[in-house]
Amino acid sequence: MSASSMSAQFVSYVRRLRCINCDATYAPDKVSYTCPSCGVDEGLLDVEYDMDAVARDFALSDLLDGPQNHWRYGPLLPVTAHHIGAQWPIGWTPLVDSPLLAKLCGVGRLRLKDDSRNASGSFKDRASSIGVVRAAEAGAKAIACASTGNAAVSLAACSAMASMPAYIFVSQRIPEGKLAQLLIYGATVFRVQGTYDDAYRLCASACEAFGWYNRNCAFNPYLVEGKKTGGLEIAEQCMSDPPDWVSMSVGDGCSIAGVAKGLRQMAELELIDWSTRLLGVQAEGVAPIQEAFETGTLGAGEGDTFADSINCPVPRNWKKAVRAVRDSQGAFTSVSDDEIRWAMREVGRLAGIFAEPAAATAVAGVAKAVRDGILNSKSSVVAYISGNGLKDVPAAISASGSPIDIMPELEAVTRVVES
Repeated sequence: MSASSMSAQFVSYVRRLRCINCDATYAPDKVSYTCPSCGVDEGLLDVEYDMDAVARDFALSDLLDGPQNHWRYGPLLPVTAHHIGAQWPIGWTPLVDSPLLAKLCGVGRLRLKDDSRNASGSFKDRASSIGVVRAAEAGAKAIACASTGNAAVSLAACSAMASMPAYIFVSQRIPEGKLAQLLIYGATVFRVQGTYDDAYRLCASACEAFGWYNRNCAFNPYLVEGKKTGGLEIAEQCMSDPPDWVSMSVGDGCSIAGVAKGLRQMAELELIDWSTRLLGVQAEGVAPIQEAFETGTLGAGEGDTFADSINCPVPRNWKKAVRAVRDSQGAFTSVSDDEIRWAMREVGRLAGIFAEPAAATAVAGVAKAVRDGILNSKSSVVAYISGNGLKDVPAAISASGSPIDIMPELEAVTRVVES
């Protein structure tokens, strides 16, 4: 299917939805969000495609001629109205080689997948674009989500581009940069006086009460399909030069599960003939999914980190994350807030990329994995930069230090330079 025909023929290749808890399957038109048998907390669904039909209608030539955004993978997305977001600047973000950062971290090669260049400055734009288009297809009059920050901002941006009202539920700790984005994009913002879990549950209740489309990734199975475009792109960009590992920060678990699915589908379509291992990286203060990976039991739901985007003590998509990393024969690690601050400085200094704390966590995890013996000096790694540092300026300043205050005199400059 050519790029032009793909935008004209609104075909859905979605075959069914499968519960990751009980393995029951449902027709897409019979269930909206979660498995009726397992409930909203356990019954998360996975979207399955007619991959034989996709393989017939989607080929390497379509990628060569495709749009320069994530809609280039139209047959692998669960929407039919591709035209709604056809011009949105989301996806097809660059892969930046950073030999100096690789040397510092102790690996053979390090490439950075820079999603800080997406429309609202984060990886979450991929998911929100799918949510907004599906909401439009369903005839919804508004869309809502609960978020620690980036998912909310991305939803507000995509909703603004689609002229759809957005209702956002955030916790008290949202950084001012992200709050400013939400307000500028015109969203109605509810700053919930409680935890993220309180905001999540209130959002779900409001969606049910007012008929809003629910964008929450752990609840809505279609949002992960947007996140998988990160994996589709890594597969395409590394088609003839595959990495040994892909490193991603992990909060709720949706993102790494989505990227894993994208990589897997590209292999299933025989567009790549390789696989890669996944490194999930959590903050030491909030690492329940690492504990689940290592022990089989989810962590206690406590802890804290200054990396707000992965400050998720009660992750709702942990099963998909654990399964994705385990199936890839990958690993989990965790890093301290000081190690995250170190990575923020070094990613900026050596690669010229301004990464927010959660984004820099992926790089901090690479260095930690080398120290732990998971990676070595020959490892080739792609680290996912999931968000722009301007979203949390106080965190960046806490990582980077202070300017040098001087009088407006050359002698003052000379003293600093020659000291």
